[in-house]
Amino acid sequence: MTVLDAYERKILRELQRDASQTTAQIAERVGLSSSPCWRRIDRLEREGFIQRRVAIVDRHKVGLNAHVFVQVKLNAHGRANLDEFAAKIREFPEVLDCYVLLGSVDFMIRVVAEDISAYERFFFEKLSQLPGVQEITSTVALSEIKATTALPI
Repeated sequence: MTVLDAYERKILRELQRDASQTTAQIAERVGLSSSPCWRRIDRLEREGFIQRRVAIVDRHKVGLNAHVFVQVKLNAHGRANLDEFAAKIREFPEVLDCYVLLGSVDFMIRVVAEDISAYERFFFEKLSQLPGVQEITSTVALSEIKATTALPI
């Protein structure tokens, strides 16, 4: 495992805050000159610390007002074919995150949709049609208290 120094941690915090900054801007904020800062960013990218740079879009402004957390329990046959379920879930653009869990349910899924009617269509036409699904529990988020993609580095 590569150990990150204080500058690299600062660089990662800056990139998480705003990845559109220039190398010169980041260098100034972390206390380096541009060339050493660029080399560190390059290494962090090559070594996979930085997986990609993206824009975070406001889901409400693009009409995705329903935010639903879904727990899925598979039957015994379905649990024997977790890879098949996972492959199908990856195909659904409505699914933002999907995690395999230990406990009483097998998957936790985060879904966005235009509204509850659109989620209902997703539920009946896609999610509930997946092979091996035994039980689905949907919880609608009413409001967002905290949402971040920044890791506490």
